[in-house]
Amino acid sequence: MAAMGIDLGGTKIISALFDNDGAILCKTAHLLEKRSGAEVGRLVLQTIDELMSLSGQNVEILETIGICVPGIADSKTGLVWAPNIPGWEHYPLQKEIEDYIKNKWVKVRVASDRTCYILGETWKGVAKGAENAVFVAVGTGIGMGILVDGRILHGHADITGAAGWMALNMQYEADYPQYGCFESNASGNGIARCALRLIGEGKYKGSILHQYDPDCITAREVFDAYDAEDPLAGAVIDKAIQLWGMAAANMVSLLNPEIIVWGGGIFGPAVKFLPRIKAEACRWAQPIAVAQVEFVASQLGGDAGLYGAGKLGGVES
Repeated sequence: MAAMGIDLGGTKIISALFDNDGAILCKTAHLLEKRSGAEVGRLVLQTIDELMSLSGQNVEILETIGICVPGIADSKTGLVWAPNIPGWEHYPLQKEIEDYIKNKWVKVRVASDRTCYILGETWKGVAKGAENAVFVAVGTGIGMGILVDGRILHGHADITGAAGWMALNMQYEADYPQYGCFESNASGNGIARCALRLIGEGKYKGSILHQYDPDCITAREVFDAYDAEDPLAGAVIDKAIQLWGMAAANMVSLLNPEIIVWGGGIFGPAVKFLPRIKAEACRWAQPIAVAQVEFVASQLGGDAGLYGAGKLGGVES
């Protein structure tokens, strides 16, 4: 038997067929190319056909089809909300796939990207075999995949892990309703916005970031400036490190994980800060729990969601 994993992002779709040991048998990738609504759904179905064709097998060899989606997947209804895919406010992806393959023996499961990230890392990544683990995904936004006692946490409406809205600052800011406190200061887009805010306020006049076109400043430029010992970039990154540490401390104190995995596009360049993030967490967290937890970078990188999708059918949730 085999498992199919499909990692659907805001701009591309990557899929693979896995054997029972988690080895990739074949793999495909396609850009969404401005598709929306049902067009994206059809691309998912085409991907299933393409993988089966590459394998030389038919759908009867499948035990599961797992799909990782960039948003909220309601495990009770099978509906998907994906803000980066137009027309996917309540998209019936699970039913669409089930109706297409017409095989009741193939289990179809859809889950959020943050759920798939933690599943991938605990199946084939740096947290392999862990029963209590958190994956912190820091990219455009911030999300957390949470595994407690071997079970994925979903919450009432499968919104568990929307970590960007963690409240980590006593002063409420104007952009918190849209992005959340944590995300506003420590996501990729948040880091860029913080730098632009300081530039707009005329702070750190000697900063090289003042020389950039504001429309061209991203987290990459801020990290590059930090490496050049730029004071404005230093203030922005230091704040992000503080908040990453505080958020991790809250997870450690509440959930007592054995490992916290840091991934997404920002980790990346922020991997070198893990010792500082752990030190900050130690200031805030339950002392026994934080002394036992590991802070590690993702081993699977951009494939964490794909492996997690491949594992979806075999996890207790």
